[in-house]
Amino acid sequence: MSATPRCVLITGAAKRIGAAIAACLHAAGYNLIVHCHHSASDALALAETCNITRPDSARVLQLDLAQTEALDDFIAQAVSFWGSLDVLVNNASAFYPTPLQHTTAAQWQALLDANLKAPFFLCQAAVPWLKRRRGNIVNITDIHAARGLPGYAAYSASKAGLVSLTHCLAKELAPEVRVNAVAPGAILWPERAMDEAEQAGILARIPLQRLGCPADIAKAVLFLAQDADYVTGQVLAVDGGRSLV
Repeated sequence: MSATPRCVLITGAAKRIGAAIAACLHAAGYNLIVHCHHSASDALALAETCNITRPDSARVLQLDLAQTEALDDFIAQAVSFWGSLDVLVNNASAFYPTPLQHTTAAQWQALLDANLKAPFFLCQAAVPWLKRRRGNIVNITDIHAARGLPGYAAYSASKAGLVSLTHCLAKELAPEVRVNAVAPGAILWPERAMDEAEQAGILARIPLQRLGCPADIAKAVLFLAQDADYVTGQVLAVDGGRSLV
C-alpha cells in the first residue's frame, strides 16, 4: 500500500470550494482526480498548476454526474490513473431558489439528482475500491440541511438527504470505509447577485461576524480524510457559530 500514492477524487473541483479542497489535499501529498461538468478550462488550469508543483499528480475527468449509468466507468477511469482510490469527496452541488408556489417538478428532480442521487451512486461505484485501501468518503452538505432555508426547500431537503446518507453509509460500510461530512455555513457569497443589506443580515447572525473562506472547508475535509481515524458518521459544521443561533 505504501508504494501506491494516496489518491482523492473530488467532484465539482474546478472552482470555489472544490478547488480549495483540491489544492489543500494536493499540498498534503494526495494525487488528484479533478472532476468537472461545465468548467473544463478551470479544471485543466488547476490540474496544470498541481502538475507543475508535482509532476503527474493531477488528472481531469469531465462528466454530468446525473448520468448515473456512466458512474461505474467514471470511477474505473479515475482508478486507472494510479491504480487506487483512497478518498471520495462529494462536493459537486446545485443551488438555486425553489419557492413552494413556483417550483417545477423538473427543478425538484434536478436538485435531488445533483445533491443526493449522484453522491449515492458515486459511493456505490467507489466503495469496492475504497475498501481495498480502507479509505473514506467526505460529503459536503450544508448547515441548512438541519435548519432549512426559506425559499430553498428543495435544496435544503436534498442536503438533508445527504446528511442521512452519511449516517447510513457510515454504519453500512464500517469498519472498512469511514463516511463523514462537512457542513459549510456562509463561506462565499452565492454567484447570483446579493445586495449589501442581504449580506449584512447574514453576517449579523454569525457569532464570529464574518464570512469563512474556502480554506476553512478544505482544512476540515483534510482532517476527516487523513487525521480522523476514529471518526465516522459525523457532520462537522464549519459556520462561524451560525448553527448555534
